[in-house]
Amino acid sequence: ILGLWVVGLPVSRYVLIVFLVPYLVLTVASWIRGPRERPPWYRRLPAWVAYWWGLITLALSLITMVQAAFGADEGALAGLMGAVVPDAVAGWTGASSGAPVKAFHAWAALVVLLAVAGCVAAQRGHFAGILARELHPSHFGDMAGDPAEHFTGRRFQRLRQRIRVEQHSPLVMYQAAHPFCGAGQAHDTWTLAVELRPDPDRTEPPLPVNNRVILDKVDELLARLRLPSPHAGGMVRDRLRRLELDECVFLPVAGLPRRDLAPYDPEAFLVHRTESVEEGGESRRHFLRARVAGWEEEVVTTVFVRVHTQGGMLMLEIAPHVLLPVRADFQDVDRVAYQYRHNTPLGKAVWALARTPRSVVEAVLALSRAAVMSWRMLTAGYGSALPDGPARSVRELASGDSASLFQDMDVNRYLKSIQDRVAQGVRQVLKEAGYRTDEFAQKIVNVSGGSTLIENVQGSFAVGDNNVITHKAPGAPGAPSAPSAPSAPSASGISSTSTTGGAEENG
Repeated sequence: ILGLWVVGLPVSRYVLIVFLVPYLVLTVASWIRGPRERPPWYRRLPAWVAYWWGLITLALSLITMVQAAFGADEGALAGLMGAVVPDAVAGWTGASSGAPVKAFHAWAALVVLLAVAGCVAAQRGHFAGILARELHPSHFGDMAGDPAEHFTGRRFQRLRQRIRVEQHSPLVMYQAAHPFCGAGQAHDTWTLAVELRPDPDRTEPPLPVNNRVILDKVDELLARLRLPSPHAGGMVRDRLRRLELDECVFLPVAGLPRRDLAPYDPEAFLVHRTESVEEGGESRRHFLRARVAGWEEEVVTTVFVRVHTQGGMLMLEIAPHVLLPVRADFQDVDRVAYQYRHNTPLGKAVWALARTPRSVVEAVLALSRAAVMSWRMLTAGYGSALPDGPARSVRELASGDSASLFQDMDVNRYLKSIQDRVAQGVRQVLKEAGYRTDEFAQKIVNVSGGSTLIENVQGSFAVGDNNVITHKAPGAPGAPSAPSAPSAPSASGISSTSTTGGAEENG
């Protein structure tokens, strides 16, 4: 496309500039308006003015060009060039607004425009053909039939194997700034700490509890989520049937001299898993990972569970992540390609002509990005760089900003089910070992519900808007004679306690 413009400009004696100016204005109008469906007025108004100016100028240029091609009025085209093209551009290109334009120049400009429209149509045809062949659902998953898999280059084979090992390994070599890269957006991450106190109702001393015992119980209860109701039989199609459970170890990639030295082999992973379960380290971390892929892998819910006991305390960390569906334009790509392939020749021609104005700007941007990337690869020295963890995820870059109501309901159901089983597993282990579980159960109710637990309040507090708190000293008129008892947890999960003086709370 860019080559046609470069060749067509001198051949047509720079008459093509008459079309280039409204093309650029129409492109700028779309940028000013932005991608939003209803942009604000300060974007919509200038975009509307630029759009109609460009559209009217383009229509006048086309009509004048056709008239000049048939020799009707060659001077009108020269006058239009003087009105549309700035003098600085006309002087730089050598085009004179006063000289008449011959019919050959007008025909050359029209032919170039038709050739550019043909290139735009060929681009969309190639795009639709790839989706109908290589990226069709019946062919995309066929690894044996993929032409890329049959490429025999040694470097390609080595990189393909390395990528495949890293993507499917339970050992995660992470970058410190993005430890959960690829899992999606963090969703209500919370940490709970509870003291291990002996159960006063038991006579024998409590048994020692380690992290492995707790994780095994949690894994056992989570695995039961796959079992359907006995009354439903084979009718159940819930995604929890395909709940994936595994254990993963996170290792920082910093300090690794070469990528191939990462301990991805099974024996090395078993050593890291055994050591990291009980250590509770900062950089090397062990997680029990529960993953539910719903809506044909469009919505992926992953919950990372970490348990650690230290100094008579039990710490429970739950880090849910949700991978949102891909963007709307990616979801509609098959529909768009199908509609183009089955469109009429007239419809394809109109589609190509309507998108010809922006094609020159898109061609310049595409070649500029390719040139910048190539120059960066040649000069940045990436070939000898130290290994680094993943900084971006292709799937996360393709994710949209939100999910549908049905998808949100499913995500909440998966998270609530998994979190409840995790809490139940920890509670069972503590109870069987002879420890108190009432404090743990109370904190789970408050923290897992997204609320705030306030303990040991010395004084008074209020929650809500427009609060008025009046403190009255003991013995004053209207003051309570004794401290009030702790109130029960409210519906929002906030516990309040008044231990000194009195308070009047108005929310």
